[in-house]
Amino acid sequence: MPTTARLGGVYAAAITPLKPDYTPDLEAIPLYLDFLWQRGCQGALLLGTTGEGPSFSPPERLAILRTATKVRSAHPDFHLLAGTGTPSLDETIALTRSAFDLGLDGVIVLPPYYYRKVPDDGLYEWFKEVLLHAVPQDGVLLGYHIPPITGVPLSFGLLRQLKDSFPTTFAGIKDSSNDPEHALQVGKLFGNDFLILNGNDRLFSLAMEAGASGCITALANLFSPDLRRVWEGFKNDKPDQNAQDRLNTARTILERYPPFPPLIKALLPRLHKLPHWQVRPPLLPVSPDTVNQAWESLNDAGTFTDAVEIPAL
Repeated sequence: MPTTARLGGVYAAAITPLKPDYTPDLEAIPLYLDFLWQRGCQGALLLGTTGEGPSFSPPERLAILRTATKVRSAHPDFHLLAGTGTPSLDETIALTRSAFDLGLDGVIVLPPYYYRKVPDDGLYEWFKEVLLHAVPQDGVLLGYHIPPITGVPLSFGLLRQLKDSFPTTFAGIKDSSNDPEHALQVGKLFGNDFLILNGNDRLFSLAMEAGASGCITALANLFSPDLRRVWEGFKNDKPDQNAQDRLNTARTILERYPPFPPLIKALLPRLHKLPHWQVRPPLLPVSPDTVNQAWESLNDAGTFTDAVEIPAL
């Protein structure tokens, strides 16, 4: 089965449950992933931007990934991707190799983001080393294109060079550019040969029309049923504009209160009666007034469309 079909779908950019002392709540992680599955997610990205990935040490990351695989005992087809990119080449190789050793479906790798004005040739050499030394022949690596955060874009020329050199293991891109023109162009240039997972809920339908295989978004922690409706609609040639409109509204509201991880962790208890998990500094919890404002705006806009029973956490 082609990678685009096998790993396409709706992924949550999963939050990482943390205890009050900022340590990972390992017991909660597989239960939270089960919650995401019940809400219609086909997979999760662990330790991405929403998951505060760069805030964790390599041993912490490995403990989180190892614990996350426990969700497979109940849901063997639930896809798990890991964010393994760091500015260190050796550390990225080690984390990437460990993710595959643990049985994850693939990795999503940030470019080395400390030096922001490096040429594509340098980025190619860096990704080449990761692909050669950490990704097995049946493994899948996606580049993480999020220039608003990293300051290091993955150009179309770089993507083409990596795809030509590693046609199976360099499988695609998580496109978090938040740029509709980029979403159109990456689909036009690479089409069905590339696993394109869009990172902005507001652009999901546009990206699917352009050839994306699915999405990985922060809002999937809260509104995955509508994301699933959009995805299923395109798969069945019956686009669900109502679901996309609700996602547009929710995304517009939540973008008023950046960054996403503290806000999502504060809204989950309101919406789904989950624990109120901590964020790790430098992120700080949002104020009760901010949570109330966001909650009331979402509720008044009619973005809440369902309620789902979840296991006790």
